[in-house]
Parts: sequence; structure tokens; C-alpha cells
Amino acid sequence: MQASKPASSSEEQLPREVEAAMDSIAFDYEYDQPVRPADASGAVVESDSRAGRRSGFLLRLLLGADIVSALLAALLTSLIFPHGFASTMTFTAVLVAIWVSLAFVFGLYSSRDLQTWASGLSDAPRLAVAALLLAWPVMALAGLLEFADPVLVALVATTATAAFDSVARALSRGYAHRVTPLRQRTVIVGSGLVAERLAERLERHTEFGLEAIGLVDDDVHRVSDELRLPKLGSLSDLDRVIDDQAVDRVIIAFSRASHQELLSCIRVCRNHRVAVDMVPRLFELVDGGQAVNQIGGLPLLSIGAPPLTQASRIAKRVLDFAVAALILICLSPVLLLVAIAIKLDSRGPVFFRQVRAGRGGTEFKLFKFRSMYRDAEERKRLYESANEADDGVMFKIKKDPRITRIGKLLRRSSLDEIPQLINVLLGEMSLVGPRPLILSESKHAAQTWHARRLDLRPGITGLWQVSGRSDLPFQEMVRFDYQYVSGWSIARDVEILLATIPVVLSGRGAY
Repeated sequence: MQASKPASSSEEQLPREVEAAMDSIAFDYEYDQPVRPADASGAVVESDSRAGRRSGFLLRLLLGADIVSALLAALLTSLIFPHGFASTMTFTAVLVAIWVSLAFVFGLYSSRDLQTWASGLSDAPRLAVAALLLAWPVMALAGLLEFADPVLVALVATTATAAFDSVARALSRGYAHRVTPLRQRTVIVGSGLVAERLAERLERHTEFGLEAIGLVDDDVHRVSDELRLPKLGSLSDLDRVIDDQAVDRVIIAFSRASHQELLSCIRVCRNHRVAVDMVPRLFELVDGGQAVNQIGGLPLLSIGAPPLTQASRIAKRVLDFAVAALILICLSPVLLLVAIAIKLDSRGPVFFRQVRAGRGGTEFKLFKFRSMYRDAEERKRLYESANEADDGVMFKIKKDPRITRIGKLLRRSSLDEIPQLINVLLGEMSLVGPRPLILSESKHAAQTWHARRLDLRPGITGLWQVSGRSDLPFQEMVRFDYQYVSGWSIARDVEILLATIPVVLSGRGAY
């Protein structure tokens, strides 16, 4: 990839740079940093940071606001509809539990987004939907507890909960904005009019919790003497500046730096797990969009630091275990029939077990229904010339003669993957995650930026499956894994699980 002209020569260059940044980070980045250490449970240890403490602090405040709001709503409901002590306590406990659970499911505890930290306005639609969903279980609970009018009880309880919570969450954010030690130390990459305008708005809009501490640019040009931010270094010094200044966020404003130099800055920030925002060219015309934040009307394209926290991993693990156990129980008759069919179709074991590379590079044995003849591995070298994968890593033949008759059906329907739910229950895999590579493939992905894909457990499905499965070359598949880990969330997992259903039913890329 060749460097572009300096940004000052083209008012339309930066949007294309932003789009190209993700591809360049994925394909060109030499991941020379060691994989972050894991604790005894296998969870990757997060370094303590101001941004992490900030998010945790706001999460605790919002959680407390939700609990207090539900308690007040239950108290108000019990005053309007008096009932026995035991029923009232049960009603209160269940109301609190359901409300907190709905808030978690709808992402109301997220503080990664600048707008979410600054204001609860973006949470309002999700809060309203959560309140609507709350009404149904509350009405059922009121009926079980024999309240006089369950519908009216549900109406009062949910309305009061949503109203109290809106006020409580606003008060929580207002308090958090006044805690000075939690403000994110922010470096502006660039200089000139836009950088000065950005610095002025950061100082004025304190609700975003960003504290500009200096500029980083090769050629700092100042438009106004009012800008008192010091120059902390040149672009090549950004790595040192982030360490020395304990930087939490980097905002790239207009700079005369080249395309490659700006990409290098993004890579440095991602390597330090520092959030990155970019002021786009023609920003006066940019508004709305999922990836756009705003500070005083100035739009920012954001690339947040991946939130691989312990709480996130616990939530993902709970989802994995519950769904995997439910699927295995519901499909147990089908699995028994599949096992019988495999035994009748060809000689050999029912299950195929193979060593794969797991999270952090640890090895585990993956379970699948056997879809090939038992000597398939020995016969592999006979068909190397027929390998249709041109990536130099994977071995794929659409009409592989080693596949049994029942194996073709199993692969077409993805039923051969179901035993991997056992690996999910054992904590070796996840429902959604990076592809579990065999060891020979993993060697091609262990020494570069691919190492970051090992931050999460490998998954039965993932971006690689819903985007093409076996039709994808190795490099493309690992790129999808990297993008998934970088932008992981529970909502993203649910989205991928839902997207997997039509892919499995269509059989696209399955062979």
C-alpha cells in the first residue's frame, strides 16, 4: 500500500483513509507485542487504567440507580396496592432482578461510547423498550401473587420504574462528571484550526470527561495564541507519549501527515489499547451514523478500545453454558439418530476428535460427528494436488472422496458441528468466537497480529461462518476473527447467532 498525499492536499482524503485503516490494520500490522497474560482461570488480565476505572465507576453508579429505582417503584406499588409482607418482598425482589437483567441485555451499562458517558439521551429508546418488556413478567407475577388487578399493578410498577430510573441515571452521570480523577487524559494528533476548535470544545463540554493534555504532530501550526496546549512530541514519538503521559484517548484532527503515518498512529493506539477518534474531512456535513460521536456538534469517528473485561467474559460464559445445555437437551433424540446412522454407514467411531488451538494458545480436543472414513487423515496426502484452497494453509476439496455418504448430509446441515457444544460446556469453546484452528494452521497465525484473535475462546460460529465459511481463504477468515475480537459485545454475539441460522439452512459454504 502506497502512502497517500498529505492530508492538506485533499479535503476528501480522510474518509477513505478511515475506511482503509481497518484493512491496513488487519493485513499489514506486525503484532510484535506479547499476548497479554492470563490468570489462573484463563481470563486475560486487564491492566489497570483510568479509562477502565472510569467505566467501572459509571457501571456501579448505573447499577445502583437501577436497583434503587426498582425498589422505589416496588414501594410505591405496595402502597397503592397493599398486600401481605411475603408477597410484597417477593414482588420487590423479582422486580429488581428482572429490571437489572433487562438493563444488562439492552446494553444500558455500557460506557464505551462518548455519548453514553456524557448523556443518557441515547439510552432512552432502549430504556423504553426495556420498560415495555418489563410489564409482561410483572403482570404475570402480580397474577401469581393474587393482586387484585394485575394489569394495573404492572402499569404502575413499570411506569414508576422507568420514571425513577431516568432521574436516577441522570443524577448518577451528573455525579460522575464531577469526579476529576476519572477524566480521560486525551492527546490530539494534529494542529491548526480544527485541532484548536476541538481543544476548545473539550474544555467547554466537560460532560464527556475528556481532558486535553497536549498535541502530537510533526509540524505544529497554531492559528490562535489562545491555544495553550503544549507539543508533546512528533508522530514518531506517539508510542512514548502514550506511556509517559498515561494517555487514555487519542483524537486525530487534521494533520499534514501522510496516509501511512496516520495509519501507524492508529496501530500504536490499538497496540496500547487506547481509544481512537478521528475528526473526518468535510465534518460540517457529517451527522448521524452508528460510529459517529459528537462533541459540541463536532463529529468524531470512533474506534474504541476493545472492552475484554472480566465481567464481559462472565456474561459470555453464562450465555454459552445456558444455550449449549438447552440445545443439547432439545436435540438429544436427533443426536442419537445421527450416531446410529454414522455407525451403520461406515466403520469407525461416532465422534471425531482433533487437537485445536484455543484461547491464549492452549490446546484442546474438539468434538465433531465423524463425517469422513476413519483413514481420512492417512489418505490426505493422496489428494494434496486436488486441494482447492489457494491460500497455502488450509486443505479444502468441495467433493472430497474421503467424506462418507452420511457425512455429506451432516456437513450440509452442519449437524456434524453439534458435538462442539460439549466443548462449550467444558469451557474450551464458545458459541461465537474465532475459528478453532488446527495446529498446522495455527502456526501460520501465531507470530503476527493474528495473536490478538486468541483473546477469546474459539467459537462454533463467528463472523467467518456467516460471511462465507469454507469459501473464505485463510487470510480473510483470520481477518474476520480479528475484527470480531476487537469489537466484541454480547449484542454482537446474539446478532451473529441469529445470522448463523439462515446460513446453516442454506448450506452456503458447507462442504
